[in-house]
Amino acid sequence: MPRFLYTLLLYAALPFVPLKLLWRGMKQCEYLQHWGERFGSYGQMKPLEPVIWLHCVSVGETHAAAPLIKSLQQQHPKHQVLLTHTTPTGRAASEQLFGDTVQRVYLPYDVPFAVQRFLKHFTPSLGLLMETEIWFNLIAGCKQNKVPLLLLNARLSERSAKGYAKLGSLMTNGLNALTAVAAQSEADAARFIALGAHDVSVAGNLKFDVTPPADSLEKGIELRTTFGKKRAVFLAASTREGEEALILEAVRGLKVLTVIVPRHPQRFDAVATLLAEEGFSFVRRSTIATQVEKSVQVVLGDSMGEMFSYYSACDFTFVGGSLLNFGGQNLIEPASMGKPILIGEHTFNFAEASANAIASGAAIQVSNATDLRHQIVSLLQNPAQRNSMHQAATQFSQASAGATARTMALINHLA
Repeated sequence: MPRFLYTLLLYAALPFVPLKLLWRGMKQCEYLQHWGERFGSYGQMKPLEPVIWLHCVSVGETHAAAPLIKSLQQQHPKHQVLLTHTTPTGRAASEQLFGDTVQRVYLPYDVPFAVQRFLKHFTPSLGLLMETEIWFNLIAGCKQNKVPLLLLNARLSERSAKGYAKLGSLMTNGLNALTAVAAQSEADAARFIALGAHDVSVAGNLKFDVTPPADSLEKGIELRTTFGKKRAVFLAASTREGEEALILEAVRGLKVLTVIVPRHPQRFDAVATLLAEEGFSFVRRSTIATQVEKSVQVVLGDSMGEMFSYYSACDFTFVGGSLLNFGGQNLIEPASMGKPILIGEHTFNFAEASANAIASGAAIQVSNATDLRHQIVSLLQNPAQRNSMHQAATQFSQASAGATARTMALINHLA
């Protein structure tokens, strides 16, 4: 596919964008805000210093980039860090993490006029994209404007690589126009090289360098007191659509308080409806005043910014997005908290990390709800197994750190 055809298809879809934003705004009102930014209009928000621009799509990428952003601010104090996002939750996460120490806007849609507006307005001296954010007009615009552009924490599953390969010269030319690629693993690096990328190095996964907030342990103790110190607590973290029903099937009748935290806030109400329909006694985290009653079977984690506290408060956890074919969510965070981890079979988003966690004894893989129930029962009945997995998770997390330093070395060579 040539780039002009790709661009033509984007222009054809452009008139429908407001309808999509309105539709999403019905479920999440933040989608109704800052429309101009999505088309490259940023008003009077002009940077006063040279800009290092980092694109973090949503919450996961924003949290993963936190150590990198702190290093950028420390090592390049004369630069302004600009964060761009695609989702309102990503934008909210950056506000929570960095406040007014960074600028933040939405990245425009990948049409030439919006890309040129963005680059002209902020004139970044360096651009950094996270993971697999490959936007062909954005890459071409950076090359035209002589903005070095790096793909960091880059990952590419085998399935995604096969899909991108079908784009032919569009993908090859796009990757070739990147200044450099810092891949998470050797396998990721090999796939990028096969598709046309050059100057590819392996820096590791930035998410291993994310440290729990200083108060997460203290808040976790408070949360555990709220749940009940004598109750076993099982956390189902970052669950995706369809997984909650399987989790409820797995825990039904067990003597454990199950805490379910859906990945997307707009699904909180839907999961509450499911809990009621399935006959579970539950309470929302946002409505807990002091103590969770003993009759409550499930806590619905409908709060934002508390994931590390949830991990701290639980005995063991299942990491969502992996029981069904979503590719898995971040298992590195619970590993950093030393928690025994259960994951499903669908882990292509975190393939290497998942394989290494299983091999190290930090995680156990389950195939379905029946298998999940078996492992939950085993962990409930076997404190020695939980302790062994706790030690393995801590060691696994510590041994995998260092990606931030390697990535900064690459950035400093260009900045």
